[in-house]
Amino acid sequence: MASPHSPAFLALVNEAKSRIQELTVEQVRQKQLQGDSFYLVDVREESEWQAGRIAGAIHLSKGIIERDIEKVIPDKEAEIVLYCAGGFRSALAADNLQKMGYRRVFSMDGGIRAWREAGFPEEC
Repeated sequence: MASPHSPAFLALVNEAKSRIQELTVEQVRQKQLQGDSFYLVDVREESEWQAGRIAGAIHLSKGIIERDIEKVIPDKEAEIVLYCAGGFRSALAADNLQKMGYRRVFSMDGGIRAWREAGFPEEC
């Protein structure tokens, strides 16, 4: 099956991924179960957020995260895990947050699709 994403978009994502760190859905779930302190940020669109999200996540869509992140998470040393549908938009957002001085930001590889495939809990 062909990718629904354009080659230029995928090149942009791959370039961003070369500069960021990613976590698997299993690693993120383990962090939750261990009670680790971190921000879980959903960067999907509002309609996607309304349709279901990972429990405990906050919403800062890709369209506004760079504008609003310093108001919501002012601590640039805070651990932040970003996710989207498949891990592409969250990689782009993670790259930008690093450029803004956030030092402990991660993108969740595979996004909420991989989370759901693993059978991990979500809320509506």
